[in-house]
Amino acid sequence: MKLVPSSSTVKNALGAHAAIGLLAGALLYLVCLSGTVLVFYQEWQRAEQSDAPEMAQISPDAVQRGVEAVMASERGKPATTHLYIHLPVAKLPRTTITTDSQAVHLDAAGNVASPEENGWSEFLYALHYTLHLPGLYGMTVVGVLGMLMLALSLSGLIAHPKIFRDAFRLRARHRGGVGLSDWHNRLSVWTLPFGLAIGLTGAVIGLGSVTVYVVADRYYGGDVAAVYATVFGKEAKPDPAKAPLPDVAAALRYMQAHYPQVAVTYATLHDPGTAGQHVQIAGDHPRRLIFGEYYNFDAEGRFEGSAGLADGAIGQQAAASNYKLHFGNFGGLPVKIAYALFGLALTVVCATGVYIWLGKRQRRGVSEPRLRAAWNGVIWGAPAALLVTLAARFALGNAAPFTTIFWSFLAGAILVSVVRGRPAPRGSHGPDRLR
Repeated sequence: MKLVPSSSTVKNALGAHAAIGLLAGALLYLVCLSGTVLVFYQEWQRAEQSDAPEMAQISPDAVQRGVEAVMASERGKPATTHLYIHLPVAKLPRTTITTDSQAVHLDAAGNVASPEENGWSEFLYALHYTLHLPGLYGMTVVGVLGMLMLALSLSGLIAHPKIFRDAFRLRARHRGGVGLSDWHNRLSVWTLPFGLAIGLTGAVIGLGSVTVYVVADRYYGGDVAAVYATVFGKEAKPDPAKAPLPDVAAALRYMQAHYPQVAVTYATLHDPGTAGQHVQIAGDHPRRLIFGEYYNFDAEGRFEGSAGLADGAIGQQAAASNYKLHFGNFGGLPVKIAYALFGLALTVVCATGVYIWLGKRQRRGVSEPRLRAAWNGVIWGAPAALLVTLAARFALGNAAPFTTIFWSFLAGAILVSVVRGRPAPRGSHGPDRLR
């Protein structure tokens, strides 16, 4: 007996397939859009809290005073396992201490000046990094989207053998969608190296955690820390016994004396206030793609060695180079502007790709008015939702529910678009009429 699905079943399956494709396209569009805006992450932080104290540098003794003041304010709270000190750099000339329960700015003398209030910037970062999904799940989804971007770039290149010859050919507006396809193809060519780099590094960053868990389970008996140690160096063995706070000032003075060419960006106190504590200094190396090198110190500020991100195994250096290459944190403002422009082009490529796909389906007699309307809601609703959350930041303050506002507004925009949508006249391809 031959089982043949009914025509209605086939139609429903095709509709479901199209909806899944639209969902993947929407998530990729959101990642590209948020990444474009996130290029100016430090600038957004400064704009959010323009009255925070700024300085070109801060003395090691002032940093030590700040650490002691912050830790004193945490008495009675759960113990902080990691204390992070952001040190002033050209892109963000502020000193900020972050613990497991608070984040505060210091003034140049090391006094606690005010709480850190960059809720919108962190909302934007989380949107791009995890799509606001729980940690590992969100990073995995975004990593898969990075692989999808890489696959789309390569398959698009192979599917259009004349793509480089026609790199600057733009045909006139056409009812069949030729004009839209040309803009899609041209932008894809112009941004090809960027798209490949962003897709590859995004996949590596997003899927890195999953890979670590798999490698740990297969080769390290489930010890995730041991896998990370091969790249970023080992952490000291924990000892919860109480101890005086570490001498961060001594470690910073050592960096000034022995590594004057390195721009110190972060100091991390592991298990501060315990006998197992140690200090880790992150330093940015000029004219290198690595995000920095880790310099390790004991609690007394004695140097213990570096992790090897700057001069270790080639795999370590490659792993440490993903972040700057992905986020454009090198070369100053000109590189950021270039990344923003290329990111905008990639966002347009994502948007037009789905319109082209819907247009082809319509020309084959498969009309998808609701899907087209939903896509219109995504394309215009997402940037509008970002603007609404930014307005909420300055109208309602740092504690505004940015995530709820964003996804509620976007869902509403899609719903309104679908409800108002009507089947387009045959042969009409909405976006082409706008060119």
